[in-house]
Amino acid sequence: MEVISSLLSHFIYKFMNIQAKLSNTGKIIITILICEATGIFSAILSGPANNSWFDSLVKPEWNPPGYLFGPVWTVLYLLMGVSLGIIWCYKTNESNKKNAYSLFAFQLFLNFWWSIIFFNFHSPAFAFLTIVVMLMAILFTIISFSRFSKLAAWLLVPYIAWVSFASFLNLTIWNLNR
Repeated sequence: MEVISSLLSHFIYKFMNIQAKLSNTGKIIITILICEATGIFSAILSGPANNSWFDSLVKPEWNPPGYLFGPVWTVLYLLMGVSLGIIWCYKTNESNKKNAYSLFAFQLFLNFWWSIIFFNFHSPAFAFLTIVVMLMAILFTIISFSRFSKLAAWLLVPYIAWVSFASFLNLTIWNLNR
């Protein structure tokens, strides 16, 4: 997993160094597409809809209805993309932003894999471990982004709030089904 995360980080760093004449709007559109595509591919690969294993699990009463997750994640990926785009547009040497890009890539990598681990591998325990590491990576991303743009950092607050809730839900489902 570390190799893939490192490659993803390298790709994002190199991609952000493209010196093509992209407008700030173009950059933000590209970063939104990267984030939304990550969510779409993860959802396709994990296939949480019509998952008989998940349907058979005991869930807490406060488990949100399934139809809520798609719209929530669509908005969160949009905010993540805008946040990353703001960092890309920030005027400084790109090498100064390498750590921020790496942290973002790492948390996005974990985000991609969480659904697959939970829904395909049927592993709430490993998914919980993954989401806890993801929470820390999101927090470090927010801190890193705040050095360049307070707005970019604040745009990730709904994301960390939702992932915090999802972490507690993951833990609860794991405990209810041991």
